[in-house]
Amino acid sequence: MTRNPSQTTTAVYGLSTEGYRIASSIAVKGFKVSLIDEAARMAISLKPDIARTYPDVSSLIEDEPLLALEPVDVAVSEASYIFFAPKIRKVGQEVKSDVVSKLRDATKALRKGTSVIYTLPAGIGGNNENMALIEHVTGMAVGEDIFYYYMPISDDLVSSPEIIMGSLKSKQDSEISKMLYDPDIKNRLNYIDIISAEFLHSIRVLGHYTRMASVIEICKNINIKSETIRRTFSDLYLDDIANGLYDLRVIGASLGGAGPLMYLVNGSIKGTEGYIKYLIDKIRDELKTRDLKASRTKVSIAWTLDPNEMRGDKIELLSSLESKLKDYIGDVERQPWSVFDIYPSEKTRIVIACSKLDFARIIAKNKQNPDFIMMKANPVCETIG
Repeated sequence: MTRNPSQTTTAVYGLSTEGYRIASSIAVKGFKVSLIDEAARMAISLKPDIARTYPDVSSLIEDEPLLALEPVDVAVSEASYIFFAPKIRKVGQEVKSDVVSKLRDATKALRKGTSVIYTLPAGIGGNNENMALIEHVTGMAVGEDIFYYYMPISDDLVSSPEIIMGSLKSKQDSEISKMLYDPDIKNRLNYIDIISAEFLHSIRVLGHYTRMASVIEICKNINIKSETIRRTFSDLYLDDIANGLYDLRVIGASLGGAGPLMYLVNGSIKGTEGYIKYLIDKIRDELKTRDLKASRTKVSIAWTLDPNEMRGDKIELLSSLESKLKDYIGDVERQPWSVFDIYPSEKTRIVIACSKLDFARIIAKNKQNPDFIMMKANPVCETIG
């Protein structure tokens, strides 16, 4: 029997950019949606008019409209579908415990017949651990009493006409398909078994990073004079390099032993993380070439980040860049393009543009006042000014 949208209750666990994107798209279709703020442990009743008024979660948080609230457990116990899309900010060995803690919180009040859609990357075999945890927490059997789906989402997959949905025995769910359907791009859900979904996502992430790591390592180890090479990689910024780093680490953590696949993952991680040192070395070279002293130099890191995205790898990478720069140049600041201002200073300013958007907007905003040295955080570390 097909349910009326208004009779289907959904909860999205996670006041994240991705979580709000899912919740708002479902709400405007007429489904009842609760958006759970995992930090406050409260659920927001997301009405269609609110979803239409606020284009993203940042605008919703900033405006703080009066919304109906209810406890997390009430929202979860009333939902037929739970989308798991929390913000993960732990790093290193603490990541897994953070995810486990939030998955436990999101599922402990599940009722029989509920479906859980897990949207974080799980690596290879990670979904088996998730399902075992849910069974332990709820006392119910996954595949019989409750249902589980795997849909790892990221920015580059949002506008894809095909969404990969992993499920037990490739089980399809017409309600999920209706909730996630976008009439603008006419997307569809391709239901496959969970293991295949894990493999496909891992292949996509590794394909992205093995190419990226190769470009970075080659550019680091040769003196690039060819204009063709420079043009080819000019628009590949640190922001692009960081996309999916969380996924890559999750894949590495899910692998056992020291086989070729682990070498591939570790090499990609090492190459990506090593880019920060390379970028700082290029700044040192620039200072030497221009006969500038570190004590008379100010560095502005221009990298506009989304503070509400699920993955925290870009935020972590920005902190690492800032910390390592301060070891060499004490005067370092973060300054996204939206507040970027050039003011008189006795120090020479070097601006590091970490994304194509930041570069374009800073140049446009300051084209009449190019009183700084711009360095693109790309594989060839181009400088302007």
